[in-house]
Amino acid sequence: MYRYAIGCTLVWLGGTLAVNAQAASDNQFNPALSLILAGTYTNLSQSPDNYAISGFIPTGGDVAPPARGFSLAESELAASTNIDPYLRGQFTLSLGADNTAAVEEAWIQTLGLNNGLVLRAGRGFSSIGYINDQHAHAWDFVDAPLAQKAFLGGQYSSDGVQLKWLAPTDQFIEAGAESGNGSHFPGSSRDKNGAGGGAVFVHVGDDINVSNNWRAGISYLKHTVQDREFTDNSIKNTFSGNSGLWILDGIWKWAPDGNGYATNFKLQGEYYRRSETGTLVYNTTAPQSSNYNSTQSGWYLQAVYQFTPTWRVGARYDRLHSGTTDTGSIDINNLPILAAYSPTRSTVMIDYNASEFSRVRLQVAEEKSQINQTDHEVMLQYLVSLGSHGAHKY
Repeated sequence: MYRYAIGCTLVWLGGTLAVNAQAASDNQFNPALSLILAGTYTNLSQSPDNYAISGFIPTGGDVAPPARGFSLAESELAASTNIDPYLRGQFTLSLGADNTAAVEEAWIQTLGLNNGLVLRAGRGFSSIGYINDQHAHAWDFVDAPLAQKAFLGGQYSSDGVQLKWLAPTDQFIEAGAESGNGSHFPGSSRDKNGAGGGAVFVHVGDDINVSNNWRAGISYLKHTVQDREFTDNSIKNTFSGNSGLWILDGIWKWAPDGNGYATNFKLQGEYYRRSETGTLVYNTTAPQSSNYNSTQSGWYLQAVYQFTPTWRVGARYDRLHSGTTDTGSIDINNLPILAAYSPTRSTVMIDYNASEFSRVRLQVAEEKSQINQTDHEVMLQYLVSLGSHGAHKY
């Protein structure tokens, strides 16, 4: 959703109208402001307070379904502008339904570096995969896929630097690297100098013909983890070591004659594979240490079809595989959350878009993220955009 606004003052000058140039000049350096408002009505057969993804270490992130009944979703207040001919800045404040506030983005980015290079510094979403660097209100479903929740705690961000390079070719080729503090899951806060995490990624894409185009990518996220805490069965444990995550992503879009206003279709998917090796400390109040190794994977595939300018339908299927987990001398039965399991989720949605500034979505899902439990979910969501809001990514 995007909106452009031009402000001016009309002054009566002896029978003629003139634009107040001073007013326009005073306003030209004001940042673009936007506010995203969202709310949800949720009906769940299982309590979100007990939500977990069996077979996977808890992330500590906000990955559970919304609270039952009526609730506000995350609101987003953003300001962005070109600072001067050399830099652009953006600040995004996330306002939670529990009246908490958090800085979601706060970065500066270069303008006009040579050879297709762009350097960003500050806090921002990583460009790994496809949906990670999209704001939640731009997603095609109410919530993130299971793999995004299990491997990235919902959405991965970092305080650090990012360098992107766009190749000067007819085909879209983008490569980048990131280095940051790595405090967000799957990383952890560390009392050490230097970077705690980093990523590299490559994305390529092209038009097939006037009606079809595609994009695909590969990303790798690496962390050096120090005492990453998680609680299982009311017992606190920690993991220290190395965590590496591969992501393959792809999307195909179709719009008749390249005009997607009335009708369009997109098919999107991502595959995740994570390996962790290091030391597991079980029960930090009476610690027992052992070697830890795990290799786990997951994927999702979704399709969304817009059949009129205002209506869309979509479906998504998620699947995780807990893989092989070796806890060494620690009895894995003491860690029930790590029991072998393959969580799944099936989701359908329909949404109505009165304009590019408002959306109402109905989503129904069957989630089997926990052993021997099935959650039947119905969510009704609204999203509205106030103020200036830039166009979303491809």
